[in-house]
Amino acid sequence: MQLKKRLEALLLQAILCVIQILPIEMCARVCRWLAWLVTDVVGFRRKIIRDNILGVYPDATNERIREMAIEMWYHLFLMACEVAHAPRRIHDSNWRKYVHIRDKVLMTKYLIDYRPLVAVSGHFGNFEMGGYVTGLLGMPSYTVARTLDNPYLNDFINRFRSFNGQFLLPKEGSATMVQEVMDSGGILTLLGDQHAGNKGCWVDFLGRPASCHKAVALFTLSGNAPMMVSYTKHTEKPLHFEIGCTGVTDPLDMPDELKDVTRLTQWYNDRLADAIRKDPEQFWWLHRRWKEKPVRKTKKNRSKATKAA
Repeated sequence: MQLKKRLEALLLQAILCVIQILPIEMCARVCRWLAWLVTDVVGFRRKIIRDNILGVYPDATNERIREMAIEMWYHLFLMACEVAHAPRRIHDSNWRKYVHIRDKVLMTKYLIDYRPLVAVSGHFGNFEMGGYVTGLLGMPSYTVARTLDNPYLNDFINRFRSFNGQFLLPKEGSATMVQEVMDSGGILTLLGDQHAGNKGCWVDFLGRPASCHKAVALFTLSGNAPMMVSYTKHTEKPLHFEIGCTGVTDPLDMPDELKDVTRLTQWYNDRLADAIRKDPEQFWWLHRRWKEKPVRKTKKNRSKATKAA
């Protein structure tokens, strides 16, 4: 098993070497071909992608579903190529050539605030580059993420993320480290569209019930930490991005109706949906975002819970 993981890591390193040798424009052309191959020939996760798209766009034709699937795979493959090229191409002296920050005044206000910031994004566009750019600008962030099964691949991803000051916190057993980040006024970045299971906080996401982790809202409500919903998406050229903000809510002037876990969770899901609906092809439709359905609290279920207690 250990040998297999080492071989997987070596294979990844070899692929990355080839990607870094090729111009990013050629990589993009290869990504187009791979997107077609995975969609029309291999059909990887075809049913999941189709069901997810139809769940949000019930009137989508077969051709439209196919187009969205190809575009999704293209942006996903392109993201991997951009991650390989970014450290050599995008620096603190030339980042403006590659990155347009749409809401720079608003975002900077909260990124340099003395208080902690909860920055929420989703599996959309090239979310990895958002943390890379903020770190490049001297604003390090901390991301809570699941440790990969392959430690060698996990180390590689961590090296990229920490290249300019983006640090990973393990999903399990990181409560103390998260609290230290919050106490020090750090930036905590989270993917807000992670499925949280049947016991999560159920809200509407893109018109469908979705389970969310309650901790995302609790970090803001209990830590006096503004919540910013942001995105990083591809523009017309490979390795060129737009970073924007679809909403900020601040505990100092937050409406009373948002001072509730479920309502705040619904708020940031609506803001994520705002970005996705503008460029649905850049959302990860292969992502298992919608799984179990929420359990209704019937009298039978409540009586079982009472007996168990």
